[in-house]
Amino acid sequence: MLIIATGARRLCTIVAAVSIAALSGCVTPAAPPPAPPKPVAPAAPAAPHQLSADAAQFLRLPNMAKDKTPLRVGVILPFSNASAGTRALANAMLKAAELALYDGGNHDIVLMTADDSAKPQEAAAAAARLLDQGAEVLVGPLFAASVTAVAPMARDRGVPVIAFSTDRSVAGDGIYLLSFQPQSEVKRVVAYAVEQGHKNFAALIPATSYGQVSEEAFREAVKSGGGTVSGVEHFSPSAGAVMDQSAALAKTGADALFIPQGGAMLRSIAPTLAYNGVDPAKVKLLGTGLWDDLTVTREPALKEGWFAAPAPETDRKFIDKYRETFGSAPPQLAALAYDAIALVALIGAGTPYHRFTQAALTDPNGFSGVDGIFRFNADGSIERGLSVLAVRPGGFAVISPAPETFQAKGS
Repeated sequence: MLIIATGARRLCTIVAAVSIAALSGCVTPAAPPPAPPKPVAPAAPAAPHQLSADAAQFLRLPNMAKDKTPLRVGVILPFSNASAGTRALANAMLKAAELALYDGGNHDIVLMTADDSAKPQEAAAAAARLLDQGAEVLVGPLFAASVTAVAPMARDRGVPVIAFSTDRSVAGDGIYLLSFQPQSEVKRVVAYAVEQGHKNFAALIPATSYGQVSEEAFREAVKSGGGTVSGVEHFSPSAGAVMDQSAALAKTGADALFIPQGGAMLRSIAPTLAYNGVDPAKVKLLGTGLWDDLTVTREPALKEGWFAAPAPETDRKFIDKYRETFGSAPPQLAALAYDAIALVALIGAGTPYHRFTQAALTDPNGFSGVDGIFRFNADGSIERGLSVLAVRPGGFAVISPAPETFQAKGS
């Protein structure tokens, strides 16, 4: 259940004591009485601020039964963002949310949308408006700064936020990140490499925020797997040259090399490794979900490299249904909005304004989504069941299937 916070106020009464000073042989006149204390107005009882019950002013559709409390879901996305690509993504995510609503068949769910255009102040205003309309859960925003702006008022109302940012620093205390986070991908591929006998790891890390997060996860995963990090080199993606770094890594003697980079930069890095003596027959190349791009398969030096991601075709059913409904293929992130609404519908079977508890959202059994199973950790981050894929000519091959459950084998 949601915890309703009440504020206890203490009124302090000031008591003035009059002292009479007595001197030997004489008595001083009594001091004049002090001025009476100013009256203190009684404190008004704190009004309950959290959303704990349906209210007359909350949004309700005309065709909804008066005796039912609808499940009001606030959706915050950057519909008016300056970037045309971001606007297109926001609209596609809303379409995916509507598709999930239709598939769920729950006629008591109301989607209430608001625009933040990726500006924190607009995100805060959007959240305030949706909460005033009775939103029981917020879906979105997309960007970390907007999530940060929304968080305080959502927490104040006891309303959870299922956001799409990949920045773990904005998660926790009622903020859950339904996104693809590099930490899960790094942990999975490193653990698999350790299982295959790799113990000596090195890394070539881009000097970006993504690279920093990936490096931290890499070091932690290697340590927890009992391996050793023998060398780490950094590069600027804008510089385009990594010859010196490649040469340094070739001398480490590592049997696995981690590169959290994708696109054209990754394809330009790979040949420099071979040129400087990194033998792909002896050194396994490892990557993240950024490698999940068919152009990677065109670079021979990346052949048989490993990375963690959802298995190919996992989302085929969703893509086909989206295309059939809206006439075009969805962008990859649209699936996140579908999963968010499907999750809301699943948990929404409970008591209104008392159903989206931390226990419900962090169910250790997890949930099944478009891209496989996932679950929220207590800190609001997400754990996904991922496959390990190998780069092959023309495509990717699953060499370690994604788990179908989070339960340990034999339990």
